[in-house]
Amino acid sequence: MDRFVIVCLLKGETLKFHEKLVEDVCYKYKVKRQKLPAHFTIKAPFETNNIEEIEKVIEKFVESKNKEKILIDGFDHFRTDVVFMKVIPSNDALKLHDDFIDELKKIPWLGWKKHEGKGKTFHCTIVTRIMEDKFNPIWDYVNNYNPQFNTYFDNISILKWQDFRWITYREYTLK
Repeated sequence: MDRFVIVCLLKGETLKFHEKLVEDVCYKYKVKRQKLPAHFTIKAPFETNNIEEIEKVIEKFVESKNKEKILIDGFDHFRTDVVFMKVIPSNDALKLHDDFIDELKKIPWLGWKKHEGKGKTFHCTIVTRIMEDKFNPIWDYVNNYNPQFNTYFDNISILKWQDFRWITYREYTLK
């Protein structure tokens, strides 16, 4: 079985800022780099031998959908082990996300965990699995910055776990 994740890849200035900050934090605080590029997750990792079914759902979905605005606005954290950039979807972006979740949920074999689907906290992880003694210094460091990016939910991308890293398997562009 192959392992996949469905995300919206963030690009442009957001991507450049994210890559530099992740690199700085990982080097300065000797923490492990995450294996995903700048993104927000739509469907957490899952395993299947039938990715074609998901591809058909995405192809049909993006045919009639437009990109929608999102705002990257500062930082937040989950507990003391995950630091992330806040992703604030516009109402239209939230509707786009939730409509897509509705389509994915029609796939009977695709499992869902508690924090997946609708009503989740949109975020773009900077670093995860932070040891307790490193949280405050990392939190203080990232808060020297104030990311403010107007960008778009403009793609639905399938990433595949291959050779110990996530690679872009297929990217679908929203109009």
